[in-house]
Amino acid sequence: MPGEPPIVGADLAAPDHPLPRLELENLVDEQKRRAVRNQGLDDIASERRLHPTSLVRVRFGTPCTRVDETASTQRLLREDDPEGALVVADHQTAGRGRLGRTWEDVPGKSLLFSLLLRPSAPMPLWPELSLVAGEAVARAVGGEVRPPNDVFLNGKKVAGVLPEATRGRVVLGVGVNVNHTEDELPKDTVKPPTSLRVETGREHDRDALLLEILAELERAYDAWDGRYRR
Repeated sequence: MPGEPPIVGADLAAPDHPLPRLELENLVDEQKRRAVRNQGLDDIASERRLHPTSLVRVRFGTPCTRVDETASTQRLLREDDPEGALVVADHQTAGRGRLGRTWEDVPGKSLLFSLLLRPSAPMPLWPELSLVAGEAVARAVGGEVRPPNDVFLNGKKVAGVLPEATRGRVVLGVGVNVNHTEDELPKDTVKPPTSLRVETGREHDRDALLLEILAELERAYDAWDGRYRR
């Protein structure tokens, strides 16, 4: 359902989260051709006349890959990508959520991205990232986090966060319902969904929201992980 990003690897929000051997799926050549690796989110900021990422810090969002469509943003992150590498998509065709739930999104209406993290914290503490990241996203959208990984706004689910772990790294998937109208939201869901547009009565700039979420994520992550860095 909307608000829950795809799963690749161990679900850190699940009760048990062993770290299985990473099973990377081969990237589709067409996706590679469409993926444009830029010099970071400053390009986005410049196009939208937003604050450059130097005001946000540049580690989260550099490098940045943007695609129109992909099976899952998390399949586009490479083994040698640095911490802070970002993939953003307008549409996912095979997104999955926590506990194998199907992700559904309307092309061009959601904010869908994956962020690569390489925590210094001991691996047994990595499940804490679900709440750390969820609270950061909640601050950015004006909502509240409901453990383990949901963000609610006015009593309805507007976003989801799901860290996926393999040895040495965590891929953080984030999905936010941004500009959906009421009739574009799914009807038969366990948790009632909503979007920022439905709750505020106006459309939102997804790139501006992306920059705000990345700023909140970086601050929260550094506060959490900084205690373990040498």
